[in-house]
Parts: sequence; structure tokens; C-alpha cells
Amino acid sequence: MSDVWCPATGVWRLSVAKKNNMSKIILENMEFQANHGVLEHEKMLGNTFLVTVEMEVYTDKAGVTDLLEDTINYQLVYQAIKKQIEIPSNLIEHVAHRIVDKLMNKFLKIQALSLTLSKMNPPLGGKVEKVSIQMERRR
Repeated sequence: MSDVWCPATGVWRLSVAKKNNMSKIILENMEFQANHGVLEHEKMLGNTFLVTVEMEVYTDKAGVTDLLEDTINYQLVYQAIKKQIEIPSNLIEHVAHRIVDKLMNKFLKIQALSLTLSKMNPPLGGKVEKVSIQMERRR
């Protein structure tokens, strides 16, 4: 380990020799309107969907440098999720797989992730707050 100057704070900090500290960056309850479902009215009218993604990332370098390029840009993560949500599918399982695949392929700093995709007020013939799928992936 050695000292490194951090221009953002104006102080010298101890640099990190190896990756040790895994952190979770969490985007919670992102809300989208989308047209997923097998019923015709779901395809026409759409529904509300919530997405939460937890990404495990090494944050040692960003903690020292205070630079966005040393971590995950969660604006880009949000945009990638939004783009996948906008593609109509019959099943939320299909949407969830697409989102997980896109995030793992596009953001190589993600070591593992957990995604929860919820369809609000699903048409099941009774009062149901939401139906959800949760997926996990590791490198």
C-alpha cells in the first residue's frame, strides 16, 4: 500500500493494494409503466412494474479516488433497465432474464446482482398487491 493524493478531498489517503471491500449499490423500487402480460388488456393498457436491483461491486478504488469511472454509474444502470422494460413480453420471467443478462454483460464491475421485478395489481381474479420474480447472478 502507498499514499495517494485525493484531489476531491485535498488530503493524502492510503491507497488500496488489492480489492477487498465488496459493497452493494442498490436501486430501489424504480417504477415503470409497461405492456407485459398474456392477456390482451395487459398488452393494450399496460401496468405498473417495480424493479429493485442490488449490485455487488468492489468500491475500494472509488472510495479513494472519488471518481465515477471507478464504480458503477447507476444512471447508466437505470437507463439499461428502462430500455429492457420498454420491450413488451408475455412473461415477467422473460423481462427479468433480459435485464439481468444486459446488466451483467454491460457492466463488468458488477460481481453479483440480485433483481426483483414486480407486477403491481396483477389480474388474478382477486386482490393481489403484486407478483414478483427474484433472480440472482454471480460471475
